[in-house]
Amino acid sequence: MESVGSIILYVVVAVSIVVFSVLAVTTRKILRAATYLLFTLFATAVVYFMLDFEFLGAVQIAVYAGGIVVLFVFAILLTSHPGDNSSRLTSKRRLLGLVGALAMLVVTGWTLLSRCALYASKPAMENPDMKQIGQTLMGTGDGQYLLPFEAISVLLLACIIGGVVVARKR
Repeated sequence: MESVGSIILYVVVAVSIVVFSVLAVTTRKILRAATYLLFTLFATAVVYFMLDFEFLGAVQIAVYAGGIVVLFVFAILLTSHPGDNSSRLTSKRRLLGLVGALAMLVVTGWTLLSRCALYASKPAMENPDMKQIGQTLMGTGDGQYLLPFEAISVLLLACIIGGVVVARKR
């Protein structure tokens, strides 16, 4: 049975994820939005640690909270004035966007519920050790991820070069 403390911690973390996510997409200051995104990613790492997925929580902090947000802030500082407000978006298609968002919420909920029912009858996975994780991430065989890992590193390099080129033109 779950302890009351872990349930309270989960509720606090879940509420903080929702609040910081909403703040990240609704604020008009771009550097503040990146900061809210950082808080959201840290709170997500806390959820991973609570589920005893220490490796995934560490990757969340190192890669996303550490690397990606720093890349976002670097790009923001190179391409815009961080203290300026972004212009308010005006659109006559808000109702269409709301209907699309609700439709995606229904599809996501249906997918999640159908997958949970599908995997409920399967046995639990064993906890992989670091050697298995490393071989899976850096292997070139079937079901291993070296090629996508290298593709992402090339993409990040292209983003950095693009940011420098845009900044130099100013």
